[in-house]
Amino acid sequence: MGFDVSVPVNYERLMTIDEAAEYLRVKKRTIYDWVKKGKIPAIRTVGQWRFKKVKIDHWLENGHGEA
Repeated sequence: MGFDVSVPVNYERLMTIDEAAEYLRVKKRTIYDWVKKGKIPAIRTVGQWRFKKVKIDHWLENGHGEA
């Protein structure tokens, strides 16, 4: 008898560029531009950008996602 250790308790799946663009309803190029300018919270892992949904939601709630 044991427990499943394959998914950590505090695990939050990270969104890809494609998923972030779809979630925010913008083009991938816009996400890349925002990342380059430091306008959107992002994590670089294994050479790829990832995004925590909770951080994106907080970013939007604070008015940072406005054009």
